[in-house]
Amino acid sequence: MMRIYLNGIGVLGPGLMGWPDVQRVLTGTLTYDQSLAIPDPTPTCLKSNELRRSSHIVRWSLTVAQEAIEQAKLEPQNLPAVFSSSGGETDILHNICLSLCETEPVLSPTLFHHSVHNAAAGYWSIAVQSQQPSTSLSCYDSSFCGGLIEAAVLCTTQNTPALLVSYDLPPPHPLFEARPLVNPFAVALVMSSEYLPQSLSTLDITLLHRKVKSANRMTNGALERLRLGNPAARALPLLASLAQQQDQKKIILDYFDDQQLTLEINPCPS
Repeated sequence: MMRIYLNGIGVLGPGLMGWPDVQRVLTGTLTYDQSLAIPDPTPTCLKSNELRRSSHIVRWSLTVAQEAIEQAKLEPQNLPAVFSSSGGETDILHNICLSLCETEPVLSPTLFHHSVHNAAAGYWSIAVQSQQPSTSLSCYDSSFCGGLIEAAVLCTTQNTPALLVSYDLPPPHPLFEARPLVNPFAVALVMSSEYLPQSLSTLDITLLHRKVKSANRMTNGALERLRLGNPAARALPLLASLAQQQDQKKIILDYFDDQQLTLEINPCPS
């Protein structure tokens, strides 16, 4: 079992624009409307030149990272980071494939520059002028859980606060037929191994090597479809528990094969 403290949260998805509104949705004080248009996010941490060159994935991931960091009241350049995404830059992959299908293929250096899986992490390092290590990983449908474990281990072994960013956007056709993600979603968590004055809750993480019972689901049908339709949105049951601030709330998330994570959440005193 690993104990970490959650200090900041960032969320972006259909009808879920920022943690304050997400809290109201997940506690039932605001009706969830998945049809609300999501404007293309513009993270203010990026300078105009980098913002102009950035991809949708970069802008989504940096937007939630910036929100979580601001809530945690920590200096972003001092935090190691974990970036977790099932598919990464599928828009860029699509455009590269189109270029290679031309009679005379010409591959744009800008497209190639964005195609790597750690593009978002690189942009984040540039944006906040960080020289801290970062990890970019992919675990298919378990990408959020994989990122959560990686960031928690980083916190506990290095005794340092860390940033987790998990994100996925629906790929364009025809890649969508092979990987039909129904909606975009991104979430960021700032965590630490020790209590901080701004800590929101404790999170006790246990890896189970067998399934003890069904994973937690969302009671709202639209939110459940979002949870199932985007690997990053597997975080929704955790976010719901954090929003509701219930004492000793325990949830279960599916991990690889027969593995599961149990997460016990306890709010910190305000």
